[in-house]
Amino acid sequence: MRSALIFLLALAAFGADDPWAKVKELRSGAEIRVYKRGAAQPLTGTFDELRDDDIVVVIKHEQSAIPKDQIMRLDARPQKPASRMKTETQSKTQMPDARSSIPEPRQGPARPSTSTSTNVTFGSKPDFETIYRRTPGAPPANAPEKK
Repeated sequence: MRSALIFLLALAAFGADDPWAKVKELRSGAEIRVYKRGAAQPLTGTFDELRDDDIVVVIKHEQSAIPKDQIMRLDARPQKPASRMKTETQSKTQMPDARSSIPEPRQGPARPSTSTSTNVTFGSKPDFETIYRRTPGAPPANAPEKK
């Protein structure tokens, strides 16, 4: 039991040290936003696959490989089912006052009035969440190690 606890703690500590761990958990088809080094705007597309040195993203129906050392930040939209269209209808019936129950000439007896309103709302997608951020001063992924 104790060794299992130590193993789980070591695994959690290793996962905390690896900022790329959440990227490894992405599923194909996830909507992502990639901030590349030196780019003015982020690239938005669909995650396809993860390789050793790059990620493959589908942008406007074309695959594009982005080197890991060029990625400054990577955001992903959580894969939660989008909420569907929601319709809400409210009806309100008003009964006539006792004072107005006496019919006016050329009018029929007072009757209840009903008003109905319907609201339609469309669910929105969840916001992007940052899953990877290059730490300041981190060497590029393919840089040789210093001895």
